[in-house]
Amino acid sequence: MSKTSTAVKQHSTIELKEPHLYKVLLFNDDVTTMEFVVRVLRQVFHKDEKEATKLMLKVHNEGQAVVGTYTLDVAMTRVEKVRSMAKEEKFPLRIEYEKE
Repeated sequence: MSKTSTAVKQHSTIELKEPHLYKVLLFNDDVTTMEFVVRVLRQVFHKDEKEATKLMLKVHNEGQAVVGTYTLDVAMTRVEKVRSMAKEEKFPLRIEYEKE
């Protein structure tokens, strides 16, 4: 006599959620040069010359601008890179990230 086993396959739904996004904001100050801000926007945020200049002017004229929106780990990494660059150049450039 043989035994037959029956397997019951259960279907479960796994809900994947999109990761939270964080805005990276750059703030104006009276010391950091416009050239440095453009360089940061090009090197760290991969903006072309035109977009970097446009964002730099927005920071300069409006006091701040969102320079990108990223997942938390990317936002944190880019903010730390900019802070490191500013510290090396002795600029007080302020950059923050906040949940969108």
